[in-house]
Amino acid sequence: MDNYAIADNFSLLSKLIDIHGDDSFKAKTYGVAAFNIEKLQVQLNELPPEKIFTIPGIGKATGQKILEQIETGRLAALDEYILKTPPGLFEIMKIKGLGPKKVSTIWKELGIESLGELLYACEENRLLLYKGFGAKTQQNIKEGIEFYLSNQGSYLFSQVEGYGLAFTQKLQEHFLDHQFLITGDYNRHLEIITIIEWVTDTDEAALQQFFEQQGYTTEVTDHILLAKGEENIQLKFYCVRKQQLISEFFQHNGSEEFLAAWKEKFGCKDNREYESEAAIFATHGLSYIEPYLRENPTIIAKAAAKDIPTVIQVSDIKGIIHSHSNWSDGVHTIQQMAEGAIAKGLEYLVISDHSQTAFYAQGLFPDRIKAQHELIDELNIKFAPFKIFKSIESDILNDGNLDYTDAILSTFDLVIASVHSNLKMNEEKAMMRLLRAIENPYTTILGHMTGRLLLSRNGYPVDHDKIIEACVAHQVVIELNAHPRRLDMDWRYIAIATDNNVLISINPDAHAIEGFEDVKYGVLVAQKAGLTALQNLSSFSLVEMEAFLTKQRQKRQ
Repeated sequence: MDNYAIADNFSLLSKLIDIHGDDSFKAKTYGVAAFNIEKLQVQLNELPPEKIFTIPGIGKATGQKILEQIETGRLAALDEYILKTPPGLFEIMKIKGLGPKKVSTIWKELGIESLGELLYACEENRLLLYKGFGAKTQQNIKEGIEFYLSNQGSYLFSQVEGYGLAFTQKLQEHFLDHQFLITGDYNRHLEIITIIEWVTDTDEAALQQFFEQQGYTTEVTDHILLAKGEENIQLKFYCVRKQQLISEFFQHNGSEEFLAAWKEKFGCKDNREYESEAAIFATHGLSYIEPYLRENPTIIAKAAAKDIPTVIQVSDIKGIIHSHSNWSDGVHTIQQMAEGAIAKGLEYLVISDHSQTAFYAQGLFPDRIKAQHELIDELNIKFAPFKIFKSIESDILNDGNLDYTDAILSTFDLVIASVHSNLKMNEEKAMMRLLRAIENPYTTILGHMTGRLLLSRNGYPVDHDKIIEACVAHQVVIELNAHPRRLDMDWRYIAIATDNNVLISINPDAHAIEGFEDVKYGVLVAQKAGLTALQNLSSFSLVEMEAFLTKQRQKRQ
């Protein structure tokens, strides 16, 4: 091992000791050793062992660890710390401005073990509650994480949505006589994007020249061009003759399962010239199927029967359900949140701040609940006919109980029950907690069912069929948390729920007025499941919402 590798090991060991809160003297010793070793003019592996112990800043214990590394290529003390450190912390340590002390706080106080969880915590302003984390520090951490993740190759749809549209326009403006049709996962609004694809009638040589002039790396194979620039987003272009543009577009506009079923029913690739994709469907006597619905092959039969559902649109959303104010970990006051909703033409707002166990988010104790409800009563007089509903996002505790007594739960118009703690559960434990919460007569909505954070945390395992069955039995709504990092429940299970007459509720989980905009991402994935406005609680008008809540109160009696 050379000096740099040895120094890196000591530096990492020093940081891990600090993160774990162990011997600070040892941490400092190894940190000093790393600093001194990096500046040596001679390689340690070229020195006699006895000379190593004479180097300034290298004591007996440190010298022995240097010899250990030279002889074995390992540092046992470091290996031990690595084994007992959550893997995600090593990524967190790469973020500029996060020293060991801050990483320790993030891990031990907030329970965060991955970059995605930390980014989500920044978006919810949770870091502000801890010493050493001001608004500027939190913003710097957020920007550092976003920069790091942008170099990893996988992105949330929300992260690349604007890029895809802007780049399409840029290409169209440069190649005025040619078309660029964005296709693939992006056009189907999948929640995670690893590549953005276009079909174009541009010559691949001209396209390659365009990219290389701008410093992109390119590769051309069989009329397919791959390009990647400093944004680290993989771009792919299918270059075809103008006459084949639409038929080629269609070939990349569905899931593998959809396209396989299509080819089995209607034959292989169709190279005829079409004016639009709608003409392809009409040729086979089918209603047009939007790209976002081309996932499950069963949609083909529905198109043949002219039975494609009229899916939900953003304009169908009548109210904001699941929002947080500055009473817990939100940015804005309740009044500001209400004014933001009114400005968007909405009819109601459901304020659902965190419950008392969520200490990290300034969860509400009973006295603060009473005060908040008094304020909401005053604001409802002021803003009528717009209405603010009294709600809470009640933690589902380890035993499946909710975070308050029935007497307190009864004071809310509706209760969103969510798991926020002890997420490392097997399916048996997760199902016990969720099912008990669903059985609670005060539970109105089951919040973000699996606790997943896309690209960061898979979430705990659940049996979707059993949860849906329980929600049917207890008249509980299932949330589709529209935050683009959650999108939980997974849209792939929504049709099972709606087939069993379970209501879905597309909720932004907004921690600021700007968070209302996330409703769009919930709608986009809900469309993939064929969800209609009638099947979505947040599409209910104020009158319909109040009638729904009246029925909910009756189920408790």
